[in-house]
Amino acid sequence: MQELSLIMLAAGNSTRLNMEVKKQFLRIGEDPLWLYATKNLSSFYPFKKIIVTSGNVSYMKKFTKNYEIIEGGDSRAQSLKKALELVETEFVMVSDVARVFISKNLFERLLENIDKADCITPALKVCDTTLFDGQAVQREKIKLIQTPQISRTNLLKKALEQNSDFTDDSTAIAAVGGKIWFIEGEENARKLTFKEDLIKLNLPKPSCEIFCGNGFDVHEFGQTRPLILGGIEIHPSMGLKAHSDGDVLAHSLTDAILGAASLGDIGELYPDTDMKFKNANSMELLKKAYQKVKEVGFELINADICVIAETPKLHKFKEEIRANIASTLNISEHRINVKATTTEQLGFIGRKEGIAVLSNVNLKYFDWTKL
Repeated sequence: MQELSLIMLAAGNSTRLNMEVKKQFLRIGEDPLWLYATKNLSSFYPFKKIIVTSGNVSYMKKFTKNYEIIEGGDSRAQSLKKALELVETEFVMVSDVARVFISKNLFERLLENIDKADCITPALKVCDTTLFDGQAVQREKIKLIQTPQISRTNLLKKALEQNSDFTDDSTAIAAVGGKIWFIEGEENARKLTFKEDLIKLNLPKPSCEIFCGNGFDVHEFGQTRPLILGGIEIHPSMGLKAHSDGDVLAHSLTDAILGAASLGDIGELYPDTDMKFKNANSMELLKKAYQKVKEVGFELINADICVIAETPKLHKFKEEIRANIASTLNISEHRINVKATTTEQLGFIGRKEGIAVLSNVNLKYFDWTKL
């Protein structure tokens, strides 16, 4: 049996998908797309090593210990070059996670031809009349290149040393004089690039699971500046001590949202040792945190927020806070609830030394079937 390594490329920005979620994190059942595609391809063969390139290594490592997940580069070629540093086998198979439905038949046909050339590549013929710059071209000479491709590792490494931005392995191998062997590709190996492709690929629907997160934060009174809660000025001078603007409500809600998505906490994302967050607008930080949550495939179902304070009284501000949170997160107001209570004069809050906020949120997977 031929020793073979597998590289799965999953570090792209998904700009052409034109959605807030990155395509590698679209949920296919319970799995993000990158994991679904890697599980599928890796089930066909006992690969010596499986490497996945990523733009979010720490998060992706939470899903599995079976693969080596590494930081990708700014382009496909740069990501591949980094991954190849870990490959020691004579041959390497490279695929894009956006090609979700690679069949075992296609895989086996690639493997059967491994000794035919330096790079074995699936390709589709063009059946329709094809124009380039308004002029018809000979469609018989056109091939639509697909992945996965199997290449001789040393030659692929040599090709990428040129630092050219190759968009696939076969063109890289050809650039250094390597031989390419084409096999017939498959329609089901279509690459997920645009929203419409989600319908064409007929992917399994995302799971209906719900994820709960909570956040708790406390700040002490004592800084002469406005008291801000949920982005709303409550008092002109009863400010809270903090590295940022002291919006304890926004901090609590940010933690809850991050927690539900398993993305750590606000201190990891916005450390108070970093001067760029000095006096930062906490609602803007909340907005950016929620953007990260959406990028990895979640959306907010609801948030329930409880402000615990003896002073000032908040009943006049609750609706304004609720509306501002909804506007900041671009969700319906009915999904946000804001409550206020006291500690009946007990403890540091009862002594009017500070304010605490408890937030609970529920997230669900982004449902791409409703596009």
